[in-house]
Amino acid sequence: MTRSVVIVGAGLGGMTAALCLQRRGLHVTVLEQASALGEVGAGVQVSANGSRVLHELGLTDALTRTAFVPERGEMRHWKTGETLVSRPLGATSVERYGFPYYHLHRADFHAALVQKFHEGGLGEIHLGKKVLSIEQDQSEVIARTESGETYRAQVLVGCDGIHSSVRAALFGAAEPRFTGCVAWRATIAVEKLPAGHVRPVASNWIGQGGHFVHYYLRRGELVNCVGVIERDEWLAESWSARGEPADFAADFAGWHSDLHTLIDNAEECFRWGLFDRDPLPQWSTGRVTLLGDACHAMLPFMAQGAVMAIEDAYTLTECLVANAEVEQALAHYQTLRRERTATVQQMSRANIEFFHNPQIENLEARLNEHREAHAWLYGHDVTGVDFRASQ
Repeated sequence: MTRSVVIVGAGLGGMTAALCLQRRGLHVTVLEQASALGEVGAGVQVSANGSRVLHELGLTDALTRTAFVPERGEMRHWKTGETLVSRPLGATSVERYGFPYYHLHRADFHAALVQKFHEGGLGEIHLGKKVLSIEQDQSEVIARTESGETYRAQVLVGCDGIHSSVRAALFGAAEPRFTGCVAWRATIAVEKLPAGHVRPVASNWIGQGGHFVHYYLRRGELVNCVGVIERDEWLAESWSARGEPADFAADFAGWHSDLHTLIDNAEECFRWGLFDRDPLPQWSTGRVTLLGDACHAMLPFMAQGAVMAIEDAYTLTECLVANAEVEQALAHYQTLRRERTATVQQMSRANIEFFHNPQIENLEARLNEHREAHAWLYGHDVTGVDFRASQ
């Protein structure tokens, strides 16, 4: 049985994997190239298919203390504010799927994962460790860092995002694809807004050539805003650069005044290009595999990027526990995850057309498809899969 794993990348996917592996008795070494732990961005949505895993990892209390649980999700018209469709969340998520739907601040979520990992005591996190090369043979993997250290384990997992160096080492370097969309992000203290300005829901305003999402974070103390607008090109050197609220407002000129109240109260905002990749046909080579954005980077238009990484982490761990041979375990992990994550990638990309065309024909049929997609996503029980590979 596998007993030691090196994880490259200490983001949400990497730390969820570290916690899953540690919980099953594997020693985990996490290598993070940044000099400090933390998460950029603000909000992340975790649906029942992800919270199922997080609860099993013992994070229920930590999430309950920091999360906001929305009553429902809704789509609204960019100009009129009309609610086009609504789906219940809140208590309905627990009744229907067994687990809550959470809105989390990424920093709070990440801190909860890191704290739980440190409490487990079976592993360590090394900061400032950029992996330069990976070697492997029939018994181990060796990761060498820029600062000269060598780390050995029976398995190595690349959790290092859309620009994954582990992916490049396995399958060659390739640039991700600009999707034609640029996103704005801001978080706003609720105390700065008119009372009751934001409903206790996940709101998605669909419009011509763009959409705007907002929802509560931190027990309802903050509002997370993300506005996405179509652009022909992305020229900024940074993928996450500070922007001007006036430019944010200009990109959404003519949209409902409720959204401009949010933008006008943003003290700072950020702007970045949205990139993705096509589904990756192979995730593993020998004792090395990939997880999360490293193998299935997707647009956030199904709110499933982090959740797919959570499902990956659980599946990878259980495959390693259930199968004696590493390569067999990693092959089965890929088999279990590849089709589902590719489908979510494709759904997310298809939603550009849906979210950015409020006059779309057969709207009711498209909304029904959206409801069915959510049921398929949220109802998935990753813990109920057969993790033993066929002999």
